[in-house]
Amino acid sequence: MKSILKSATVLVAAMTISVNAFAQETKKPASPPMTATGKIKDANITIAYSSPSVKDRKVWGDLVPYDKVWRAGANEATTFETDKDVTVQGKKLPAGKYSFFLIPKASGTWTAVFNKEPKQWGAYKYEESKDALRVDVKTKALPAKQEALVYKINKNGFTMDWDKISVPVEVK
Repeated sequence: MKSILKSATVLVAAMTISVNAFAQETKKPASPPMTATGKIKDANITIAYSSPSVKDRKVWGDLVPYDKVWRAGANEATTFETDKDVTVQGKKLPAGKYSFFLIPKASGTWTAVFNKEPKQWGAYKYEESKDALRVDVKTKALPAKQEALVYKINKNGFTMDWDKISVPVEVK
């Protein structure tokens, strides 16, 4: 009888561990990793980011503070990679891989930042001295709320759309 009880206990423990492990594996991350790829003229562009959702939160000025460097996504800093030299908002950016940040403003133009240190967690160790390029960008209101943050590459550059804001960045 004791051996049956021991076997049953071991079996229940194993099943519990397996179910918990399966639940952990199938749970979707809160801010899943995403990649946007495309071509602008002859340059191959890749933007890697984690995509947070609004989830009934106040995003701009609260979750994402105004006037502070923001990783332009969640988790690790968003990265922008180009295999050719490009111009961003009319200014030269050499081929390479950069972390991409935004500095949101309550009104007026935002600042887009391409930093030479692509591997960073958030903006916690961001150093302005490592910026390759800073440009001003004008935001646009979205016609409908964009729940999950998304980057889109098009023939004129790329956009970051989230909540009720679109941030177009011209790339040539």
